[in-house]
Amino acid sequence: MKSSIAAQSPISIYGITKRYGSLTAVSNLHLEVNEGEILGFLGLNGAGKTTSIRILLDLLRPTGGRALIFGHDCQAEGLQARSLTGYLPGEMGIYSDLTGREVLDFLAGLNRQTVNKQYRQELQERLELPDRDLRRKWREYSTGMKRKLGLIQAFQADPPLLILDEPTEGLDPLMQESFYGILADVQRRGRTVFMSSHVLSEVERVCDRIALLRKGELVLLSTVEDIRKLAARRVRVFFTEDVSLKPVLTPGHEVVEITPRVWSLRVEGLLGPLMNMLAALPVKDLEIEEPRLEDVLIKYYREGPQ
Repeated sequence: MKSSIAAQSPISIYGITKRYGSLTAVSNLHLEVNEGEILGFLGLNGAGKTTSIRILLDLLRPTGGRALIFGHDCQAEGLQARSLTGYLPGEMGIYSDLTGREVLDFLAGLNRQTVNKQYRQELQERLELPDRDLRRKWREYSTGMKRKLGLIQAFQADPPLLILDEPTEGLDPLMQESFYGILADVQRRGRTVFMSSHVLSEVERVCDRIALLRKGELVLLSTVEDIRKLAARRVRVFFTEDVSLKPVLTPGHEVVEITPRVWSLRVEGLLGPLMNMLAALPVKDLEIEEPRLEDVLIKYYREGPQ
């Protein structure tokens, strides 16, 4: 299978648009997902994330544009596209009388996927969902157990592409750590992960790139590292004695608060000019807080690109 799909991008989206009457849920979306990367697909509720994912899975038909999974048109060749994909929905709707094991087998058959039973067992152990729980009915499952089973069914065939909608929703911190470990393992094997999440600390930890939707439009596509560079660092300067001098700052540097013994600053770009200015002052200590992903993304959520 690898040789036949190696030349094709895991996901290629060309101008996808979805309208519901006068409402545009997704507008002219273009996106290419690289093989072996973990891409975070972000946006507030109603931004168009779930609509885009459903178009990829042929659960919705676009008003315009085209989407492909490993070169297979998601609408014209939906069965082939889905056979290469492991999908975790935001909420699993499944027959409540099925046991956990029947759910796993049913969904694998529905997508024409061959399950690696040994790998499934490994996933059960890592997510702490033993065989006795797989014998229980779906209706008896707690929210956390349903999420674990959903993850197992998405990963169990070891597909080359995983599409995960809010994968850690309902998982306790220990299971979240287990999930991150599974993600790291599949990425090392060259699998591609396309995941939506509202947890920015999670995105910052596991994703290589971020695609951010706002009101159905793609407003940001960048690596996590490059996004961090867009945000100012917080710098606090501590002095051994009172300093009456007011800081003379270069563009991109901003005063947050000044006291005789402590300066609080926001610094964009290089720290060199600030270091040069501080060289003649009685500096006791310097505290630098690296920018967080939230510092940049919240501006995009609220305002869009400047």
